[in-house]
Amino acid sequence: MKVKMITRNPDDYMRETKRDLFKVPRNYDPALHPFEAPREYTRALNSVKLERVFAKPFIGNLDGHKDGISCLAKHPSQLSFVVSGDYDGEIRLWDLTNRSCRHNIQAHEGYVRGVVFTPDGSHILSVGDDKTIKKWSTDPEKNYTNVNIILSKTILSSITHSRKGNKFATCGEVCQLWEETRNEPIKSFTWGVDSLHYVSFNQVETNLLGNSYYFHIEVTIFILYYITN
Repeated sequence: MKVKMITRNPDDYMRETKRDLFKVPRNYDPALHPFEAPREYTRALNSVKLERVFAKPFIGNLDGHKDGISCLAKHPSQLSFVVSGDYDGEIRLWDLTNRSCRHNIQAHEGYVRGVVFTPDGSHILSVGDDKTIKKWSTDPEKNYTNVNIILSKTILSSITHSRKGNKFATCGEVCQLWEETRNEPIKSFTWGVDSLHYVSFNQVETNLLGNSYYFHIEVTIFILYYITN
């Protein structure tokens, strides 16, 4: 009768002292690493990208947020004016010319899901995990005050504003179309999915609205709605 046994020598994987590094066994047989060349190509490509980021084309950064940035929007007419929102509910208005913060607002309780300028740039609309849609003035003389608060019945994940008119849209459990002068949505769209992740108005065909959601984790599905007056 034959008995097969597995034996290991502790000297092959144990450290001699506590200061030594752990020994990691590796097999350099190319047959066991068929994707070695693509992996090396990816590493080299990432290295080149990082080198370009920290090279001369990298102009500067905007410091100020205490947490990660979740959304960003640019002014429709002023190239040097952008607004950003982060994970702790703060919104910051930035001057790109001076690379400085114009003003910071504690806008929401929790995640800022989306920010967008109105077509004339006089106001900012923001949505957050607190299920609120808030409208902010961009006038420094008014101290960037909160103009209006709308309480949504559903969770909000994104917001977009039409390039023409006063209509804007939000998405979450459903896609809703709003007017700035009303506190209730004028239209709701459903597609039979759990939640919508992103919504955007077409900048050319301003009556065209698009939604997207994740299907089976990896696939993004786009839904288009045509908005009639």
